[in-house]
Amino acid sequence: MPKIILAANTDWFIYNFRYALIHKLREQGFDIVLLSPPGEFAGRLQEAGFRWLPWMLNRRSVAPWMELVSLLDLVRVYRREQPDLVHHHTIKAVMYGSLAAGWTSIPAVVNSISGRGYVFQGADWMACATRAAISPLYRQVMQRAASAVIFENQADRQYFLEHGYISPSRTWLIEGVGADPQRYAPTPEPHGPVIILMAARTLWDKGVGIFVEAARILQERLQVRMVLAGGPDPGNPASLTPNMLRAWHREGVIEWWGWQHDMERIYAQAHIVALPTMYGEGVPTSLIEAAACSRPVIASDVPGCRSIVRHAHNGLLVPPNDASALACAIELLVLDPARRMKMGAAGRQMVLERFTHEKINTATLQVYQHVLEAVKIG
Repeated sequence: MPKIILAANTDWFIYNFRYALIHKLREQGFDIVLLSPPGEFAGRLQEAGFRWLPWMLNRRSVAPWMELVSLLDLVRVYRREQPDLVHHHTIKAVMYGSLAAGWTSIPAVVNSISGRGYVFQGADWMACATRAAISPLYRQVMQRAASAVIFENQADRQYFLEHGYISPSRTWLIEGVGADPQRYAPTPEPHGPVIILMAARTLWDKGVGIFVEAARILQERLQVRMVLAGGPDPGNPASLTPNMLRAWHREGVIEWWGWQHDMERIYAQAHIVALPTMYGEGVPTSLIEAAACSRPVIASDVPGCRSIVRHAHNGLLVPPNDASALACAIELLVLDPARRMKMGAAGRQMVLERFTHEKINTATLQVYQHVLEAVKIG
């Protein structure tokens, strides 16, 4: 069977978002190699029996010599391993991995674009400068014959097509990474004050500041608990500091529960799940998982969130960067338990129809088979 390398900029990404996929690939008989910078999740992947290799990558670096070291380290790994297919996740892995695959004659390349984020949607000078710098490289790395680019929502796919990054024939649409409907199963609402949960890395870009501001607004109106489940990401410049999160927790404006491994238990404790992200997402996994647990969801009206949240059907969409609108949406659902139940049931059904791990991973495997067949034909 073919050897496949999955590469990402953190071991956390592979463990949290591709765990079900790599299990499916192993069951299918593929030779799987996982590649990322070292972190606390590499050991968990190895304990599960997967082969993991370290990649010398500094996510925050922009120094040319450090970036060159990262690229050459990837070339070294690809030349030694000689995989049949490489699947890159996250921006640096896509760029450097595609270059390294070309230089080492890796036959097939799959790149996943899980949202445009700050670089492609930010309007400040740093975002514009970074976008201008990487755009030519993006166009270069996505033009290989035996390659495919997976987008999680149609808006991102259209953006890349309109800006000439890739031709339509090389694009695939797979909505997120899915959720296990057996693990993330419906549970009754808990007793006590309504809990509004935000489950995400604690980044400004994810809307943590908006969530906190909405919590302050609601303190004057309702008896609710605003809970933030997620940890800082030191490798991301938009990460909040632990001290700031602890200060909000001590103040009582929110409850910070930190990173949680058993998220199904956390969703079961919540009544509503919110994600006031500032920019477009791929398709947010936390919203898929929450919907699978029959929880109504409130999210920013941006690409990706719109894929899983149908306004007034299984949740509510609010304008991004608008704490007042978020507070009003939360208040609406807090005061209407029957509506929460109806929306939660609708969300569960949507996940079963479109967002299960099995559906997403089967579609991903079809992309692999497509590019591998293209190599044989070529």
